[in-house]
Amino acid sequence: MTAGRKGGTPSGGRVSGPRQLTDDERGIWREVTRSVRPLRALPPPAAPLAPTQAAAAAPPLSGSALAVAAAVPPRSGPAPRQAPVPPAAALSRRDLRKIARGAEPIGLRLDLHGMTRAEARAALERTLARARREGVRTVLVITGKGLRAGAYAEREPGVLRREVPLWLGLPGLRELVVGFDTAGPGHGGEGALYIRLRRA
Repeated sequence: MTAGRKGGTPSGGRVSGPRQLTDDERGIWREVTRSVRPLRALPPPAAPLAPTQAAAAAPPLSGSALAVAAAVPPRSGPAPRQAPVPPAAALSRRDLRKIARGAEPIGLRLDLHGMTRAEARAALERTLARARREGVRTVLVITGKGLRAGAYAEREPGVLRREVPLWLGLPGLRELVVGFDTAGPGHGGEGALYIRLRRA
């Protein structure tokens, strides 16, 4: 068995321990360690914020961002309100004279005599809806002047005469009617109404 080079290990042998650094290597290591700076410790990761905390921590919007946010409509929400339908008004004297004289035709007539409130209201709604479909502008509704006081103890005189104008102002009929007024003497006078419908 031949010996290796000076300072080495026998050929084919194992190193019995770690190799010792030379004086030159120790000097180099000292120079390297002097130039190394220790790393700063990183902060621990923050816990996730709750939705309310996240909203509170959000930075305020600038003026331009607020203007853009205000200009963008919301994706969902109630539908925009439509303009309210104006209430029915009294007919002009000119229109009343034209209808009374027959210069303006009466498209449909409805006689409510002998009907109960429920029957009269249903008949009025059907007639005005039909008139609107057929393009009729003027409807004559005969309410009657009412029973004489005391004729029937269980019935109040003039119920339909008072109720029909009230019904014309309720949703459903108000959208159809532009105006109404007491009919002329030849069409029933105080016991009838001219009803003018809105154009379709």
